[in-house]
Amino acid sequence: MSQPLHIVLFAHPQFMRSQSMPRFAHMLQGSFVARGCTVELWAPRPLVYRCVPEGPLSKWAGYVDQYLLFPLWVMWQSGRQPKGTLYVFSDQALGPWVPRVRHKPHVVHVHDLLALRSALGEVPENRTGWSGRLYQRYIRRGFRQARHFISVSYRTQSDLHRYGQPEALSSHVVYNGLNYPFVPLPDKEAMQALQRAGLPVPAHGMLLHVSGNQWYKNVAGVIRIYAHYASCHPNPLPLWLVGDMGAHHFAEAMAAVPAQGQVLFFKGLDTPVLQACYSMARVFLFPSLAEGFGWPLAEAQACGCPVITTDEPPMNEVAGPHASYLPRLQPQDDADAWAAEGAQVLQQLLDLNDADTRTLRARCAAWPVRFDADAAIDSYLAIYRDVLAGGKSLSTPTGIEI
Repeated sequence: MSQPLHIVLFAHPQFMRSQSMPRFAHMLQGSFVARGCTVELWAPRPLVYRCVPEGPLSKWAGYVDQYLLFPLWVMWQSGRQPKGTLYVFSDQALGPWVPRVRHKPHVVHVHDLLALRSALGEVPENRTGWSGRLYQRYIRRGFRQARHFISVSYRTQSDLHRYGQPEALSSHVVYNGLNYPFVPLPDKEAMQALQRAGLPVPAHGMLLHVSGNQWYKNVAGVIRIYAHYASCHPNPLPLWLVGDMGAHHFAEAMAAVPAQGQVLFFKGLDTPVLQACYSMARVFLFPSLAEGFGWPLAEAQACGCPVITTDEPPMNEVAGPHASYLPRLQPQDDADAWAAEGAQVLQQLLDLNDADTRTLRARCAAWPVRFDADAAIDSYLAIYRDVLAGGKSLSTPTGIEI
């Protein structure tokens, strides 16, 4: 039996209001402890920030805690750790702290390089100001000093080596594991879940999109596709937009939705209700411009919902062979023509007969077995042990130059 690991797990500070990355770090902590590891969670404390929790100076107070005080604390604490301690960074954006332990065994988890690519001028849809460019270079200067990496997708790994440019000794891809047991719900059970949540119950299902208002989610594109679809039907299915996005951000796209169309915005839904939404949806629309992984794709398919997404990695990497694909909407493209093409693909899915629909939904539900949470944790721990043993295996997909 392998010896239990002693892990120091670096995480984002809770006081900076980030949610997904602290949640990922706590998931790692709980999973590792359940497997017999000892885990210390290290994150900046709000020493200065708690004196200035609001107002224009609060962000800078948080920076003092993160980038001035916390590194000093790390230097002090790392010298007191037992031999064989592994230092794990739960996100590459924690790069500024990497130099403090770069000569000790360490691993960096890499989720996406979208902010860095934007700062480097690689993403015309997301221009970055001078302070953002400096900040991303600061982060990169830190994490590129690391030597061992785990990326959530092959696209993220490719971006890591192309834009991050680390001198990696090992670089692995481990797909995210679903953090909830998503499965298809019977119609009656899904309807009851929606009713309990105070949501309308669409008689014939709905079209669904789940995200926030991040630039790369292409929510306006989803609405434009729906507008083309709804204009061809006297009684179109409603479109549900789930997430904290706000209708006012999409006034131009909404203006194209015909009178018979219905676009509904919902936020704050808990996971069981989201599972009911995925199960009730006829099609899940997710034509992102970019992703690090694309959680909703795996979640929707695990609930048997057919998916339309972008035919680029990692979207096609995660959605697999049973999804329907659209070309990425480029800045120079005719957005209306692109949306019309998307509406045609959508209509083709909706026109499937009952037998073909059941077959497709069953295939979709079977695909996300590869995104198993326990398997992901086991893979992380195997890589960690290899790093502690001095392993230098470099795992990379064909075509990536390192």
